[in-house]
Amino acid sequence: MNIMDIDTVDIDLDQNAVVIIDQTKLPNDIVLKKLRSPKEIWDAIYKLEVRGAPAIGVCAAFGIYVIAKDLAKDFFEDEEGFFKAFYEQKEYLDSSRPTAVNLSWALNRMASVLESHRGEARAVQVEALKDESIAIRDEDIFVCKRIGEYGVTLLKDGDGVLTHCNAGKLATVRYGTATSPIYVAKEKGLHIRVYCDETRPLLQGARLTAFELFESGVDTTLLCDNMSSALMKEGKVNAIFVGCDRVAANGDTANKIGTSVVAAVAKQYHIPMYIAAPTSTIDMNCKSGDDIVIEQRDGAEVTDMWYEKPMAPKGVKVFNPAFDVTDYELIAGIVTEYGIAKAPYSESLKEIFRKKNNS
Repeated sequence: MNIMDIDTVDIDLDQNAVVIIDQTKLPNDIVLKKLRSPKEIWDAIYKLEVRGAPAIGVCAAFGIYVIAKDLAKDFFEDEEGFFKAFYEQKEYLDSSRPTAVNLSWALNRMASVLESHRGEARAVQVEALKDESIAIRDEDIFVCKRIGEYGVTLLKDGDGVLTHCNAGKLATVRYGTATSPIYVAKEKGLHIRVYCDETRPLLQGARLTAFELFESGVDTTLLCDNMSSALMKEGKVNAIFVGCDRVAANGDTANKIGTSVVAAVAKQYHIPMYIAAPTSTIDMNCKSGDDIVIEQRDGAEVTDMWYEKPMAPKGVKVFNPAFDVTDYELIAGIVTEYGIAKAPYSESLKEIFRKKNNS
């Protein structure tokens, strides 16, 4: 089984289940997991069985549809009860990960569709939710390919690209965001060397990005996070592409912890840092990175997770934020499905949305 032939998130309509590639099992085992209950869907998002802002959004859309279909049986004659239960489950799923804006974006979009069908038959309401969840999935595929087509214009044959964490196919349904320009470059016959930061503490760069790129035949090199400065100093990196979980209106970007370090070092060596971001990840209601909630995770991810025995003193305090914020001044461009935004981002991001609204 090759993961490149499987959508990261899918829906089994016959069994009313969300189907995901369980990313906690990679790279050693490719496991397809079916999620049916609200807790199974919540746990899959929280425990990073499905991860990456776009994939989380698609999973949430499919998930609330699966839940609503079951709720419709219990509240077939009671619309008020159905809507109340729907919103309770929507808020429950939304609590699983606070930083990725796609989660609440997808759930709010599903709720808006349901609201537009108030007073109609329950079967019509459920069908509308199904159609919207599939539309969100299909849009993700389209958006990622477009990001790749814009992003590849920033690359040339022989370039070395550094990436951090996983913003690849496994963070979306297909293609990825930060890796999409690499896949498009490969389709065009360009040879691109990719360097993957290991990405402590959860090793998404090692377990996921290096795995999927290597499986795809891309020239791939893995390195520990603290080696990237040496790599840049040697002149092996021509550009940096990373994804993100939220972009603020001023261009500040929240991405996996360590991204801001990469950006600061890249600035030192005059290497452009590009953020690959679908417009669904851009939060124009968020003024700056100071307003982005940063998720704090279990310290055992640092001290215990990858070791046969704990590798830190028992009881030691652990600082384990899931993300950090990269200042807009360190970013050379934000690549979206409607073009590449450049500084000043407070203006260029508005132009991106004008293009989207007029498309």
